[in-house]
Amino acid sequence: MMKVSYRTRNVPDGEVFYREAGLAKAPVVLLLHGFPTSSHMFRDLIPKLATHYRVIAPDLPGFGLTRTPARGTFDYTFDNLAKVIGDFVDALDLHSYAIYIFDYGAPTGLRLALAHPERVTAIVSQNGNAYIEGLSDAWEPWQAYWREPAVERREACRDALSADVIRNFQYLHGAEPGLVSPDGYTLDIAYLARPGADEIQLDLILDYRSNVALYPAFQAYFRKHLPPLLAVWGKNDPFFIPPGAEAYRRDLPDARIQFLDAGHFALETHAQEIASLMLEFLQTNGIG
Repeated sequence: MMKVSYRTRNVPDGEVFYREAGLAKAPVVLLLHGFPTSSHMFRDLIPKLATHYRVIAPDLPGFGLTRTPARGTFDYTFDNLAKVIGDFVDALDLHSYAIYIFDYGAPTGLRLALAHPERVTAIVSQNGNAYIEGLSDAWEPWQAYWREPAVERREACRDALSADVIRNFQYLHGAEPGLVSPDGYTLDIAYLARPGADEIQLDLILDYRSNVALYPAFQAYFRKHLPPLLAVWGKNDPFFIPPGAEAYRRDLPDARIQFLDAGHFALETHAQEIASLMLEFLQTNGIG
């Protein structure tokens, strides 16, 4: 087993916490987590990839242990999440990397790809959406807030931050409950209980509409640059449904699509399967 290091790196807008493992000169795999979690979600995957790759997993701004300015002095938008992670990538002098995109990590990572397509060697999308077909009916309260950003619409989204929804809808829905460690959702619930964290997350919920608006740009990037792509998808995800995975083939005909009998947080129950799929996919595409 490869040792995992826990580090921070200063960037113009704060201090990014990240996990790292593997040989310094190995090809880089950048792991980008989603809502409502942190790089902790990759705790089982990192050692499995680090035998062949330099694996780096930062906490996004507003999540985990990354420190960014207080709300009111820093706008919590997806453009700014991507800016901070882009500054982090530059600070580590990463000029070539494969990206694992999950949930909020998808629009963050795909913004990096739009800015520097020459850097991205491959994409692994684990329930990381880039197509309108991938959004389930569970998005309606958020979409109503996007259409009418009134106070009452904002409050209607607050339920998504509750401990019950995180545990039962985010983690346990569609998964075999006995295989889901309580550590992940317990930590996420604790992070969201920090003062001001809820308002940051509600800001990001509103700004998620900017990601949907960028879907055509993401898709144009796929068609122009043809990055190798593996979509490994928890098929029981209540948020990002299987048509979102299948849609990748519209722009990337050679995309590999693999469905798992898992929920939104597929790594909680299928880390070994995902690691094996990733290693085969990356090596087949000449990475590592």
